[in-house]
Formats: sequence, C-alpha cells, structure tokens
Amino acid sequence: MKRRTGVLLYCFSFIGVMILAWFVFSAGKLLEHIPASALHSPGGRTNSTNTVTDALLHPVAIFILQLILIIAASQACAWLFKKIGQPAVMGEIMAGILLGRSLMGSLLPSFSAFVFPVASLGNIQMLSQVGLILFMFVIGMELDMDVLKKRAGTALFISYFSIIVPFGLGIVLSYFLYPMYAPANIPFYAFALFMGIAMSITAFPVLARIIRERGLTGTKVGVTAITAAAAGDVAAWCMLAAIIAMVKAGSFSSSLYTLIPAVIYILVMLFVVRPLLTKLAMKNSNNPVMKRSVMAVIFVTLLLSAYCCEVIGIHALFGAFLAGIIMPREPGFRTALIDKIEDVALVLLLPLFFVATGLRTEIGLLNTSSLWMICGWITLAAIAGKFGGSAIAARITGETIKDSLTIGALMNTRGLVELVVLNIGYDLHILSPQVFTMMVFMALATTFMTNPMINLINRTYKE
Repeated sequence: MKRRTGVLLYCFSFIGVMILAWFVFSAGKLLEHIPASALHSPGGRTNSTNTVTDALLHPVAIFILQLILIIAASQACAWLFKKIGQPAVMGEIMAGILLGRSLMGSLLPSFSAFVFPVASLGNIQMLSQVGLILFMFVIGMELDMDVLKKRAGTALFISYFSIIVPFGLGIVLSYFLYPMYAPANIPFYAFALFMGIAMSITAFPVLARIIRERGLTGTKVGVTAITAAAAGDVAAWCMLAAIIAMVKAGSFSSSLYTLIPAVIYILVMLFVVRPLLTKLAMKNSNNPVMKRSVMAVIFVTLLLSAYCCEVIGIHALFGAFLAGIIMPREPGFRTALIDKIEDVALVLLLPLFFVATGLRTEIGLLNTSSLWMICGWITLAAIAGKFGGSAIAARITGETIKDSLTIGALMNTRGLVELVVLNIGYDLHILSPQVFTMMVFMALATTFMTNPMINLINRTYKE
C-alpha cells in the first residue's frame, strides 16, 4: 500500500510541475515582444552574447589556465632537477624564471601576454603573498629551538661568522654599486644594509631538505649546519625587520617608533600568546585528528600576527615566521599542522611566487659585459662570505677540514628564502631591476652549487 502511494505521489508531482512549467513558459513568451529599448533601460539588463574569445579572456579562465601551467611546469622542473641531484625546490624556482620574461616572455611574447596579461598580475602577486605567509609559518614551525641547545656554542659561533662576513662584503659592494645601480631617492644606508642582509641569508628549508636527502640528519655536520642556519635565520629576519622599519620611517630615530612596538609585539607573542596556544594544544592532545575549531584558532593567530607586523611597519612575513616559532611543541601537533598546510602552500600557492619573481627577473637587462662582470663579483663575494666565513669558523671550533668545508657548502645555500628577501627589497624600491636580477642569479648559482660542491669535497677528502 505504501509503495502504491509513493508511486502516485511521484506521478502527480511530476505532472503538476510540468503543468506549472507550461503556464510559466506561455507567459514568458509574451516577454519576447517587449521593445529592446526597455531591456537596455537603466533598470533593465543587456542582452549580450558571449563569444568563445570572450570566454577565453575571462579573468577566471585566465587564472585557471595560469594555475595549470604554473603547477605543471613546477612539477616537471622539480622532477627534472631531482634527477640531476638538485633539490626539487630548485626546479620549482627555475620554472618560475622560465615562465617569466627571461625565456617565455622573450621567445613567445604573444603567448606570454595571453597567459600573463598585465591585468592579472595583481592577482598572482596577492595570492603569492598568501602562499609566502603560509610558507614562512611552516619555516617557523620547522625551526626546532631546542636543537640550538645541543651544539649551541659551536653552531652560534659558525652562525655569527656566516652572517657578519658576507654582511661586511655586501656593504663594501654596495659602495661601488650605489652610484650607478641604486634606485633614485634611496639613501645609501638603506641600500647598503639591505645588500648586506641579502648576502647573509641561508635558506633554512632548502638546507634541511638537502641534509635529509643526503642522510646527514643525525650526523655532527648535519646537526651543526642546521643549528647554525636556524640561529642565522632568526638573527637575519630580526635584522631585516629593523632595516625595513628604518627604510619605511626614513631615519634611525624615526624607526624607533616602529621598533619599540615591534619589541612589544614579540614579547606579547612569546609570553602571552604562546602559553595560551600550549594550553589549547594540551587540551586537544588526545584527539587523533585536529578539530576545525583548533585550526581556525591557529589560522586566526597566524593572520593576526602577520597583520600586526604589517601595520607596525615591518613586514607581514616576519609575523608569519614568529607565529610558526611560537606554535606548541606537543607531540604530533606541529606535524599535523605542517601536513595540513604544506601541500596547499608548496604545491598550489608558492609556485605563484616563483612566477611573480620570474616576471620581475629579466636576464636581458644584463646586456653588457660590464653588467655580467658585476653580477660575477656579487656571486663571488656571496660565496666567499658565506662559504668562506662558515668554513673558517667551523675550522676554528675544531672541526676537520672536510667537515668545515661541508658546513661551509651547506651554509652557502640560499634558494627560496633569498628570493623572499629580494622581493621585499624590490617592493620597497631598495633594489633596482638590474640589481634584483643580479641577486636572483646569485641566489640560483649559490644554491645550485651546493650538492656538486659537497660531492667534490667527499671525493677529495675520503674517510
């Protein structure tokens, strides 16, 4: 009986809807005789027909095509670079350069203009900043501050010299570069300090992956290098925050109005926000899957930290970095967070940053032998400062020649973090397009040479 009733309900409802539709279609047919002027009145709607060209040029279609091309190129180059013994991130960086003006923009200008129209670059830049915020958050979480205690003396000594030597060389270089290649209206101290910091950066995430891939994670060399890089990254980002404050304020005395709130912000994050997050992590430590409400709190903390730093006058990325550092160290908590964030940040959003960097990098700007000579001097100074300073400091602390050179080669890795710093300098108009391109070349060269240099050291100094 119930089955018959159900069948009847289906039939009657279907017939009812069909009758209703017939009446509505009949009434709607009368609308076709309304004059076209009424449809184009201020309150009416235009009757436009989309062509295939309009559909192809729609911003959403362009953006989806950009994502497809960027992700495919990034993964292909990452696979290729892993095959030749380079970290995958180097391939992703190179994909961004190849999709930019240096290759695709020169060889296929019409296609490049179609895929990356000027109107869409703002979207790429904005989403790449979101990717960078997530990436710096992950870097902060990957920094294990407890590791600093294991080889604190040796690592901090190496870290100090790995910063101070290239920093000094960068300032010396800036003296010769400033008259010809610094942007207008940028004071010398801002240009010099930024060049010093840019020379001093070690790419902690790339370094960590190289150490993991080479099986050096638990070795004395690996622990020393990763600890020195961690300490150096914290120091370098704090110095960079101070330099950004000075550049935005216009002078050192004016920058105190930025630096004092920044110090207060750091203290609040360490001694107020961190204990609260630790309590939250302990309360949810028994849950195998992280709740959405906990993830919401984490993301709000991250975004508020980035927002506060941007408003204070340093940089949103420093806020994301510090938010990662203060995350609770409960077992599995950081691992679960990194697993949730890393795929979206590294696979989807971060390649947008590489392309944004590639669109700014024009190898064609280095169109004279003198410019390439300057680029070579910058690269040599970067290698001498970072590799030489780290290796000599490691040797002074009692490391063997082989281990000292290996530490120097590892610390010379710059990669992605260097590109982040260079883009900050470009956005603040501290670096001109030519100097930006030279520094990008230096970052790629010093990172690319890490694995071959370690292989050469291992062959030269066999156990």
